[in-house]
Amino acid sequence: MMLHVGQLNVPSRDRYEAIMRGIFERRYYTNQGPLTRAFEERLQAVLNVKHAICVTNTTIGLMMASEALCISGRVIAPAIRNVTLAHALSWCRVEPAFADVDAVDGQLDVDALAVSIAKMGPVSAIVGANLWGDACDASALVELAREHKLPIMFDSSHAFGCVTAGQRIGGFGDAEVISFDAADIVNAGGGACVTTDDDELAARLRNIRSSYGAGRPVAVVKTSNGRMSEAQAALGLMSLDDYDANRERNQTLFEAYRSGLSATPGIRVVEPRRVDISNHQTLVCAVDEDVSGLSRDRLIARLAEHQIEAVAVRAFDSNERFAADIERSWLRLPLGAHVGVSDVERVCTLIGEAVARRCSTGSAA
Repeated sequence: MMLHVGQLNVPSRDRYEAIMRGIFERRYYTNQGPLTRAFEERLQAVLNVKHAICVTNTTIGLMMASEALCISGRVIAPAIRNVTLAHALSWCRVEPAFADVDAVDGQLDVDALAVSIAKMGPVSAIVGANLWGDACDASALVELAREHKLPIMFDSSHAFGCVTAGQRIGGFGDAEVISFDAADIVNAGGGACVTTDDDELAARLRNIRSSYGAGRPVAVVKTSNGRMSEAQAALGLMSLDDYDANRERNQTLFEAYRSGLSATPGIRVVEPRRVDISNHQTLVCAVDEDVSGLSRDRLIARLAEHQIEAVAVRAFDSNERFAADIERSWLRLPLGAHVGVSDVERVCTLIGEAVARRCSTGSAA
């Protein structure tokens, strides 16, 4: 059986059947039902934000946030690729420009972004990102946005539950979008939420979310069908109940990878270093081909031969120096509900053996 990348957290069948039975008994399946409202209220409490607007998926959430913030023209975003963000900006006819990232952790480099703004001329917004259970320097990004009088939103798809500079992800900038896909630590059947402390922005988001709005009516140019279903909210509520246990398991697996790969030449586990608390939902490794004798893509192929999925980290813009290095050399390894410590030990052993063979022959591929 293939060992997959992604969290894949699902409740027991008994729990799922019980909560779904309630949905069918109420005969209320979507359109801000009781479970969706309960999910939003819990998210607001957990994330310490005034508004968490739940939507059907992350792409819709990013599109809605862009529309609600009246973003147009060119925006600046990190050069590391998130296909969902690219799709959302494309749908909104927004042109992304890219700033380089930190060489060590892959997060958006604030200094590089400031230089990019100065070089490229007018931009209409900044889009930050918090990747892999880590975070960019969100406070510095917000300060830069305010200095240039630009709206700022964050793609925090990977960052539910993370804390940076003493503050939970979700409360930075004008808005943040958090994913609840099956690959994420909180699974709401592909759902997402947009968080904000701005009452007016929240009202616009709720009126954009469906053709007839919700809550206080405000004028919007576009609407969508972005409503979260009761089935999605049910999964999300159960996943919130399981969050602490799932985060602890992720941390145990993360530490097993760190220990198991520590002595392997040319393989570095990318550590979350800007967060006080990480959800550890993603394990990222950097492969130094000059030291290991093995290319990142060859290592992915070797692991696939043993039914282990590894996924390359990609960049939007290979012209940015550090993003280009990451494009060539970083990968994600399995870590989640279907991964145990023994699986991590097997992955580490296979990587170690592959590197040892290359080092002994003195060839790279």
